[in-house]
Formats: sequence, structure tokens, C-alpha cells
Amino acid sequence: MFPFPSSRIPNPIQQKATSKGVGSETMVRGKTQMKRIENATSRQVTFSKRRNGLLKKAFELSVLCDVEVALIIFSPRGKLYEFSSSSIHGTIARYKKHKKDVQGPEKVVAEQDIQIMKQETASLMKKIEILEASKRRLLGEDILACSFEELQQLESQLDRSVTIIRAQKNQVYTQQIEQLREKEKHLVAEYARLSGKYGSSPVQPQDGSSQQNEDVVSEDKSQVSEVETDLFIGPPETRMKPAIQPLLILSSENENN
Repeated sequence: MFPFPSSRIPNPIQQKATSKGVGSETMVRGKTQMKRIENATSRQVTFSKRRNGLLKKAFELSVLCDVEVALIIFSPRGKLYEFSSSSIHGTIARYKKHKKDVQGPEKVVAEQDIQIMKQETASLMKKIEILEASKRRLLGEDILACSFEELQQLESQLDRSVTIIRAQKNQVYTQQIEQLREKEKHLVAEYARLSGKYGSSPVQPQDGSSQQNEDVVSEDKSQVSEVETDLFIGPPETRMKPAIQPLLILSSENENN
């Protein structure tokens, strides 16, 4: 037990005088920062003051509240300072016993949970191995050691799988066809709307009108071929002879008359 001088033990009933009359002085302290004091001298002084204050508070708590208090302090140099209201070793033994009693049920529950998790893990590992073996058999691997019943069961399972796959494939095809039909309807409606809006629908020519157009073209070609022109190719004398001969005939007739 840490010794306290009788003159320094405070009286819990005595109250401190805090009168603020005339002539009383008040001290203002700054806020202490919670970090390591770098100055070794200041650090040692602070340790001594706060250690004594802590031991004093522990003594007051044990006396005022009638509780069992144990306090252990090691200085930076390794010096031990301790205080106990009864016995430091008895208090530590009591603490260990209480800690064991409190953690006992929790430890048992934790161990039971661990055992359950181990069992579940082993069960899952077995299921995984069975699934892996079944997968290899479905792929045609490791089937040499299979019996006839196992092979027949595997064949039945594959047949069922193929049936299900085909049914699903047909369903997908049907859905795709329905979607394409809906898309076709939408495109047809859109085309009709645009044709009615802009009048861009193509006009198909009739057979009678096409035949009539062909007759008109043929008639135009025949008329062009029958037209004579005054164009003459040759020397000027031969071109003028047909025009001079009728004039000579007329002049001779007039003379005879």
C-alpha cells in the first residue's frame, strides 16, 4: 500500500473555501494539450504531480464509496507505484477470476459455433466433390468405372436435359418471330404514314397506256421518214436544171401561139 502522511490525507467532510470576496485572487490556466511533453524536466514534474493526485483520488474513492481499488503505476524509469484499498494481489486474483467467469459461457458458445462451422464446411466440400464428379461424367469423362445402371441413369439425365434445351430453344425462336412480326407491322404502318404525308407512293403504269405510247412513237417515226426536204447534194448547175427546164417550155409555147 502506498503510504500517505496523516497530515496530507484530506478530510472528506471538510469543504474548501471558495469565497470570492475583496482581495481574493483567481488563477487562470490555459488548456493542456494531450500530447507528450518534450522537455524531460517538465515531463518529470508533471508526472510527479499527477501521480500523487491520482493516488489521492484512488484513496478518496475507496474511503468515500467503500469500494475495492487497486492502482499500479510504472514510471518512465521503471519504478513501481501502487495503491490498494485491501491487497493488490487479492484484487488482481479477483479480477482474473471475474474475467474467467464472464468469458467462460462466451468461450463455450464460440467453440460450439466453430465446431458447427467446421461440420458445415466438411459437408459443403463433400457436395462440391460430388458435383464435380457428376459434371465430369456429363462431359463424357471418367465413365470407365461406371456401372451399367449408372450409365443408364446418366443417359436418361442427358435425354431430359436435351428435351428441356430444345423446348427452351423453340420458345426463344417463337419469341424472336413474334418480335420480328411486330417490327414488320410497325415498319409497314410507318411507311404508310410517310407515303400519305409526302405522296411518295410509286405509280405503276397500265398496259393500255404503255401500248398507246408505243403506237404514237411509231407513227412519229413513219411521218419523219416520209417527209422530203429541199436539200440537194451536188454542183450548182445540176441543181438549177430542173427549175430552168419548165421555164423554157412555157416560153416556147407562147411563141407558137
